Amino acid sequence: MSLKEKFGGENMYELILGLGMGFKETPAQQMKIAKSVGWDGIFTGWSKSENLEEYAKCAQEQGLIYQSVHAPFGNVDKIWESETEGDRYAEEQIECLRQSCDVGVNLVVAHAIIGMERCTPTALGLKRFEKIFNAAENLGVTVALENTEGEIYVEALMKEFGSSDRVRFCIDTGHEMCYNASRDIIGKYAEKLICTHLNDNMGQTGESITWLDDSHLLPFDGVGDWNGIAQRLKKAGYQNHLTFELTSKSKPERNTHDIYAHLDCEGFVALALERARKFRNIIEAK
Repeated sequence: MSLKEKFGGENMYELILGLGMGFKETPAQQMKIAKSVGWDGIFTGWSKSENLEEYAKCAQEQGLIYQSVHAPFGNVDKIWESETEGDRYAEEQIECLRQSCDVGVNLVVAHAIIGMERCTPTALGLKRFEKIFNAAENLGVTVALENTEGEIYVEALMKEFGSSDRVRFCIDTGHEMCYNASRDIIGKYAEKLICTHLNDNMGQTGESITWLDDSHLLPFDGVGDWNGIAQRLKKAGYQNHLTFELTSKSKPERNTHDIYAHLDCEGFVALALERARKFRNIIEAK
């Protein structure tokens, strides 16, 4: 498979910013800011209350790539459980795929699980994900599974469905640092890698790993080995967008993001672009 076939585009390393970031500005306002400071594109989340058509229209007006949609993940653990709520949540994932397809976004990033204490994939969960992946195949949408807590769930899905070109992998560098204890998850799924969620954190900060460690700092503000990350992406043959998933706000009872307290939305987005370009320079030099 050629690189163009694998990644679906001509241009390498365009810089993509995830919207939200803890600011009050609307997605439309954040897109205008992102464009004004020099970002190439954006990605958004999805919920029943969000309007992807409006997002797509605004992105087009701003000349921004609408690179991907992040599927909802707050209850994704229910897909693996016996309650009928799991069926409803699987249908919600499929609705996210449908709406993404309708606005011309053919990449959806998804979590396989949520919750540190869960470590038992089930046959029922595999069956429900099969339905999700079949829907993706029919719609022409690619689902990129993230490395999160509960690494065994991604392993199970890749083992069962990884032969499909519509089931791919998204490396979240911050998750790799804390949830995956800095093991080389990029190398593990190099053949399936199609996108990134680049961010930094302080690694495991307590006696055990918790969601509070997943702080989504700007690159170079945590413990991340960004030279090593660049080298591993190059080794994996990665030549696609560099997508950043960042926030300006600390998790509860943490002060990791105090360093951004003086920044408004435009200042944070501009600083994020500076860091993104710094990382791109590193990867292009490898």
